Amino acid sequence: MKKIILSVLVALQLLSCKKEDGPQEGSNMDEIDYHQTASTQFIKVGEVKFAYRVLGKTDDIPLVMVSPLGSSMDDWDPAITNGLAEKNKVILFDLEGAGSSSGHTPENIPDMAKGVVAFIKALGYKKVNLLGFSMGGFISQQIILTEPTLVNKLILTGTGPKGSEGLSKLPELLESTANLSPEESFLHVGFTKSNASRQAGKRVYERIQKRVIDRDLPLSAQSATAELTAVLKWATPYPDALKELATVKQPVLIAQGQEDVPTPVINAIKMSEHIPNARLIVYKDAGHAAAFQYALDFVQQAIEFLNN
Repeated sequence: MKKIILSVLVALQLLSCKKEDGPQEGSNMDEIDYHQTASTQFIKVGEVKFAYRVLGKTDDIPLVMVSPLGSSMDDWDPAITNGLAEKNKVILFDLEGAGSSSGHTPENIPDMAKGVVAFIKALGYKKVNLLGFSMGGFISQQIILTEPTLVNKLILTGTGPKGSEGLSKLPELLESTANLSPEESFLHVGFTKSNASRQAGKRVYERIQKRVIDRDLPLSAQSATAELTAVLKWATPYPDALKELATVKQPVLIAQGQEDVPTPVINAIKMSEHIPNARLIVYKDAGHAAAFQYALDFVQQAIEFLNN
């Protein structure tokens, strides 16, 4: 288990580098907070202090981004967060016990979802859009099933339903990164072996290092262990998963890599076939981090979906 925990931290967390790029072309940093400049704020919910940042300037329904396994606020690709913030208010945050948030990370998805719901309501929102990546997609599905009135629209990427096919093999995948560098681990888990995908992954890796001031804290061993435990519990076969998703009434956008290894594309296909108002995008020659690899297209699709 210690080796697996180490693999999670190495493969899914990214170390800061010296480079910091400016905002996207056409951005006005005086008016809008972006990924590399937004201040870290805190809100107390019970005994937990959630760390969060707000990007963008619109007062419309906010887009709350729910992080994947082993990640904090600074592990999102700024090409996505900044792109979405051009047209939407974007909220990044750390799960309970993760990154700069206090408390202990729950060892199951339902309790994680309860914490996210409590955080959203503490901010005063009665309706939000959710974007869940990987484990964040598991949490977002749980929220839309248990708190449907809270969710306006849902975006899922690199994820699958309860009992996702292939998800139980995650420990072996993570262990295979034990002797790789952080960058190679990132490429191994999130991208394909093709030169095009790897080169795109290297650019993503560089972008994720953008923020060098007030960078978020890494996950603790407790949080990494709890998150991995929660994901493996989600991987347990659950025959009613798709039947439950068939009750979802909100519009859902699903984006998946054709060669996603942690959550194979068949999971996204099945979700899109059972959720009544779902649309599926499958990116060719793309793995688990397909949304990052195709950031420009993904942002365009997400903005059209959210603002239509």
